[in-house]
Amino acid sequence: MLDGTQVFKLNNEVVDQNKIILRSVYDALNEKGYNSINQIVGYLLSEDPTYITNFKDARALIRKLDRDELLRELVRSYLAK
Repeated sequence: MLDGTQVFKLNNEVVDQNKIILRSVYDALNEKGYNSINQIVGYLLSEDPTYITNFKDARALIRKLDRDELLRELVRSYLAK
């Protein structure tokens, strides 16, 4: 059992790669006419890949991301602004 707060650190290279993947998935969803934000949120909450289109390999791309790392980075980024 862990006592205290667990600290997660991502190096900038991982964060940058996550941004590139997330942007590619977002763009593919937009091109197909989906509400990109809702689809990505649905995927992040459920981890159900059917929220993401296969168009431009978006589904395969998003599955390369560690969902927990991505959520931590999104929260950190949101609170930093």
